[in-house]
This record gives sequence, structure tokens and C-alpha cells, in this order.
Amino acid sequence: MISDDIVYELRGKIREKIDFSGAMTDDELLEKTEEIVFGWCQLHSLTAIEKVKLVRRLFHSFRGLDILQPLMEDPTVSEIMINSHTEIFVERDGRISQLETVFESKERLEDLIQTVVAGVNRVVNESSPIVDARLRDGSRVNVVLPPVALKGPSMTIRKFPDQPMLMEHLVKRSSITEEAALFLRELVEAKFNMFISGGTGTGKTTFLNALSQFIPVDERIVTIEDSAELQIRSVPNLVSLETRNANTEGKGQITIRDLIRAALRMRPNRIVIGEVRGEEALDMLQALNTGHEGSVSTGHGNSVKDMVGRLETMVLSAADLPLIVIRQQVASAIDIMIHLSRFRDQTRKVTEISEVLGVMNGEVQLNPLFRFREDGERNGYVIGCLERTEHYLQSTEKLRMAGKELSGGIAG
Repeated sequence: MISDDIVYELRGKIREKIDFSGAMTDDELLEKTEEIVFGWCQLHSLTAIEKVKLVRRLFHSFRGLDILQPLMEDPTVSEIMINSHTEIFVERDGRISQLETVFESKERLEDLIQTVVAGVNRVVNESSPIVDARLRDGSRVNVVLPPVALKGPSMTIRKFPDQPMLMEHLVKRSSITEEAALFLRELVEAKFNMFISGGTGTGKTTFLNALSQFIPVDERIVTIEDSAELQIRSVPNLVSLETRNANTEGKGQITIRDLIRAALRMRPNRIVIGEVRGEEALDMLQALNTGHEGSVSTGHGNSVKDMVGRLETMVLSAADLPLIVIRQQVASAIDIMIHLSRFRDQTRKVTEISEVLGVMNGEVQLNPLFRFREDGERNGYVIGCLERTEHYLQSTEKLRMAGKELSGGIAG
């Protein structure tokens, strides 16, 4: 096994050979790296595979993400979590494990972080120690620096597959039943407004991508996100908008609220808002209430009922409105709420699909149509199924307008 000391030694020799007064292409750097490595290997015994790995690691230390590059290229890794330069964890198939590989120093990790955020026109430093960014491949990056991060620079990278997961893949993984998937397809095509809730890492973005494949190809879609993660590829007439942080002078910030207002003037058939966390919830509800039927958004919540309460709190942070008015806005804007959960076996499943009926006695009324029923465990995996309840879909006007009729008697 190649030790870190060998890597540091060879990297120093390569750095000595680099002419920093002019630009060096990737091919030139790779040629210089191979020259140094093969010269060093004449005095040391390495296999051909070890030579290739050493060249790749040294090259990536200059032009890639250093020791993280192999993890970024590993399709089984879904998340990389760096707590400090000596603590690196990865998630594979929903399970987290710690790596033996570490950064050579805190300074090396800090340099890598600055390279990443500079590549996407973001700034992070002691005066602004928290930043969200996006890599060129679409991976989401969150960085927290000292003094906020007590153990040292922290970076979390959430990777996304090259090809977005389709609903049929979620059915095969038992994340949702085929019956529920077909039901949601009919509702998407009939332009029901939907809201997807769930905790961190439950797969809200993945599910939203899967739902988007049901949007008719002749519609115009505008997506709005903090960091662009959505991979909607089935709709050609698509505009993707992303927020922007303020510059070092505190100017130039563009928020989700700004983008929602801009989107309303872009003649969208539907608006897809990646996630609402605060005041933008009011703008989201108003957009859904002004003719943009079939729009979708997501948010963090522990259940469908809890998500309704969180939406009320978000709207209150934007405007001092009576609670009954806010609840009427929520009930009028959202037709269907979908909740996702992450189980103890690390699987992600749809656990509830509910219809929003309206406001009765001052409360938002929910009509649960599907609920997950757990039947214990087998070989460490949760056994259960998303089942239809005894309730029927009551608001069928949009289905009739779209010329659709739900099969299986789900519509009352």
C-alpha cells in the first residue's frame, strides 16, 4: 500500500517541476506526473496497478478533489462527510462508514474548500463561514469553517446519479407501490398541486425528479432552487433558476422569493420549487393560488400534519396574517401532500399520501388516501407496504377537466 508520506514527497517533486509563470494543461501536468512517478519507481518496486493509482492520486491533488476524487467517481458513494481533516465518512447504500484516508493537514483541506467554492463563484471565510454550493456535476456542497466548526473545516458533499431515478425504479425498490405510483401519475397529468415532505435524507429531491417524468412534454416549466439539484429531463421547455448569495459588499443577493416573483412573469405552466424553508412559503402559496396548476414543492417535516403546521409558521415569518387566513391559503393552494420517511434499515419509502380538503372549524382537513403499514422485520429489513385507506379522493374536478377517470375506485 502506498503511504501518505510517499505521496507528499512526490507531490513536492512535481511542484518543483511546474512552471507557475505560465498555464499548464491537464495533459502536460499528467505527463510531468508520470515522469516523476516512473523515475521514482525505478528505485522502488510497485505493481502496474499501484503505479496507475499513484499517478491518478497525484494528478487529482493538483487538478481534482485530491483524496476525494476517487469517492466522487465511485457510483456507490452517495454522500461524503468531512468533519475535519482527519475524519472522513461516506454513505453507501444508506449506511455510513469512516475511511482510513485523511488529509495531510488542515491547510490542505482549507485549500481544497477554497478551490471548490471559487469554482462556483461563492465565497467562504471567517467572516462568512457557511456556504452552500454546487459542483459542476450537480453534487451539492455545504461548507462550515472555524470558528463556527469547532473541530476544523467541515464539508458535506451530496452526490446525485448521472441519470435521475424514475418512478419505476422506486417501485422496484419498494419505495412506493405500483398502485400509488399510477395514482400519482394521473394526478400530475391532471395538474394537482403537490407538496412533498420528509426529513433530511429521505429522498425528497429524488422523488420530485421521479414525479417530474409524468409532466406532459408540451408544457413550460420553471424550477427554483437554492442549489440546483433537480434533473428534469423529460420536459424540453425548461428554465432552471438558482439563488445567489450576497457579494463581499453585502450586495447582489437573489433569494427564492425574488425568483418566484420573476418566474410568474416567465409564462410557466408549472412552477417547481426545490424546497421552502422560510418566508418564501408565502410566495409559493400565492403562486399556486394564481393559476399555476400542477406545481410542486418540498419541505422538511415529520409528517403531513406537521408539515402543514410548519408551512403556517413559515408564512407567519413573512407576513402578520391571521392564522385562519394562512390555513385557507394552504388548503386552497395544495391539493395533495406526500410524506417520505427513512426507516431504521436505511430504506426510504413513501409513508403517506393525503388529500387537502379545506378548512373546517379553523383547522386544515386532511384526507389520508394511502398509508404505510409496517409488518415487522426480516433479516434486518423493515417489512411493510403502502396501502390504500378506506377514504376516497373527494376533489375530482381537475380529473374531470383533464378527461381522466381514476381506476380502482380511488376517486369517490
